[in-house]
Amino acid sequence: MFLGEYQHTLDAKGRVSLPSKFRSQIAGHVKVTKGLNGCLYVYTADEYESFVGKLVEGDDFNASKRELRLFFTSGTHETELDKPGRISLPGYLRDYARLDKDVVVIGNGNRIEIWDSVAWSEYNSATVSRVEDLAQELASAGLL
Repeated sequence: MFLGEYQHTLDAKGRVSLPSKFRSQIAGHVKVTKGLNGCLYVYTADEYESFVGKLVEGDDFNASKRELRLFFTSGTHETELDKPGRISLPGYLRDYARLDKDVVVIGNGNRIEIWDSVAWSEYNSATVSRVEDLAQELASAGLL
C-alpha cells in the first residue's frame, strides 16, 4: 500500500524519483496515466490491469464508460524504475499535469499520484476545509 506525501523535483529529462518506501513495493514496470484533478496516476502492472479491467467490463455502448476508458488508457505510458529509483514522464503527461519542476509524490492506497506542488497545495487546502462535511455526507449515505 502506498501512503504518504513527498516533495520531489523533476530533472531536466522529465524524470522523477520515487520515495524509497514506494520503490520497495514496485517490481518491474509501472503504468503512468492521466489522473483526475490534473495529476498523474502511477500503478503497478497488476493494479493497472485491475483498474482497466473494471473500465472494460460490461456494456460498451455506454458513452460515459467509453469516454472514461479512453481518458485513462489513451495516453498510458509504461516505464520502469532506473537504478537511482526514477521514472520517466513523457512530455504529454507532464503537460497534462502541468508539471514543471517542483512536484509532490503522493501515496493513495493502491496507486501513486504525482502532482504539481502548487496544484497539490491548492487542492489539499480546499479538501481540508471540507473534510468534515465530506465525512458526514458519506456517513449519511452509508458509505463510511
